[in-house]
Amino acid sequence: MPPAKKKPRRYDPAKIRAAVTAQFGHVTRAVGELGPEQLERPSGVGDWTVADLAAHVAWIADSLASGLARPPGAVVELTAIEWPFATASLAGKISEAARETLGGAPLPELYERAAARMAKALDTNPGSRVLDLWVGDMTLADFLVTRCVELVVHTDDLNRATGLDIPIERQALAACTRLLADALALKAPGGSVEVRIPPFAVVQCIEGPRHTRGTPPNVVETDPLSWIRLATGRADWAAALEDARVRASGERADLSGLLPVMR
Repeated sequence: MPPAKKKPRRYDPAKIRAAVTAQFGHVTRAVGELGPEQLERPSGVGDWTVADLAAHVAWIADSLASGLARPPGAVVELTAIEWPFATASLAGKISEAARETLGGAPLPELYERAAARMAKALDTNPGSRVLDLWVGDMTLADFLVTRCVELVVHTDDLNRATGLDIPIERQALAACTRLLADALALKAPGGSVEVRIPPFAVVQCIEGPRHTRGTPPNVVETDPLSWIRLATGRADWAAALEDARVRASGERADLSGLLPVMR
């Protein structure tokens, strides 16, 4: 008998909403302290400067409010776990929309406006609401999990580009880690390799002999931020192994051909 299909991971909607709001607040306070020299630095994300990256984070919140202002979508077309695979083709469109929406306004103004719009929109819409999105219609509850991913990834980008130490909410970090781990398992289904990202996630992936008890023969283990950087193409698998940020044992425990999970 084939193994039962794994049910999608469930997230606590109230905790995810709170995490999105709190993480955006952390970035808002940090961006307000950046000087001109820091804002002009390369962000490490494409050809964006730190100012471009900071503006994009403001747009993440503003676009959430805009999505909730539109008429609801008809049916759910995309779940949170499928979202990482649907974003790459829209990168250019998103950047263009962000520039048009933001209009070059000063960052403090952008963040103040985005925070107010997002708070009002979230207060008046249930998690079951279906958003009409370019990437595919999603429930608000699922889309908020993806906002955790965006905010955590870009908070880490800002920290590395500026030398800041912007806090990352534990709930947001957990959601980001779990979603990207589950996406890996969806991309390479199977049970021959166990990927451990303590304390937030353990998934099995890659076709082959399924492990059932005892010590798995093929194990990959890393910490949440290292995993997120690998999964989004910000870190190299071989370099992470060499630096001991990833530990891999077993002949199948090579994820290099499956990374990044999300571009």
